[in-house]
Amino acid sequence: MSLAKEFSKGIWKENAVFKLLLGMCPVLAVTTSAENGLGMGLATTFVLVYSNIVVALLRKLIPSGVRIPAFIIIIASFVTVVQLCMEAWVYDLYQALGIFIPLIVVNCLILGRAEAFASKNPVVAAAVDGSGMGLGFTLSLFILGAVRELFGSGAILGFSIFGASYQPMLLMILPPGAFITLGLLLAGMNKFEARKS
Repeated sequence: MSLAKEFSKGIWKENAVFKLLLGMCPVLAVTTSAENGLGMGLATTFVLVYSNIVVALLRKLIPSGVRIPAFIIIIASFVTVVQLCMEAWVYDLYQALGIFIPLIVVNCLILGRAEAFASKNPVVAAAVDGSGMGLGFTLSLFILGAVRELFGSGAILGFSIFGASYQPMLLMILPPGAFITLGLLLAGMNKFEARKS
C-alpha cells in the first residue's frame, strides 16, 4: 500500500463530500461562509486524524463486540478537546458553528474511516488516511463556503471581490443556496470526470 496513494484518495478519488456524499448535515448547514467551512473542516480533520491513530493503536485490544461503542468514545474524546479549544481561542467561530461541533461525534465520515480503515491498518497508514480524508473534507467545505459567500455577500473571508455596487444574492447564504451550490459543484465535477475519461 502506497502512503501517497492513501493520502491523495481522500482529496479527489474518494472525496467525502463530492464523491461519497458523506457528512452532509454539517456540509450544508455551516458553509454560509468560507471561514465557517474552513473552521469546521479543520476541526473534523483533527478529530479524524487523532481518532484514526488511537483506533489503529488499539485495534487488537478492542473486542469486536464493542468496537463501535469504543470508536464513538474515542471520537467523542477528541471532539471534546476540539470544542473546548475552539471555545477558548476562537469563540466567534465556535458560536457560528454551534451544535455542529458536538455533532462531529456522529459524523459518518469519521466513524466510517475508523471502522473501514483504521481498525484494519497500522498507525502510520491510519494517520495518512485520516489526513487525506480530512484535507479533502476541509477543501470541500471551504470551496462550498467560498462560493456561497462570494455570491451571497460579494466577498470571501471578508475581502470584497465585486465591490460596493454588487447586489448580493441572499438565496446563496440561505439553506436552499447550500443545495443549489452543492448540486452545481457536483454537476461540474461529474462533467470534468466524464471529459477526462
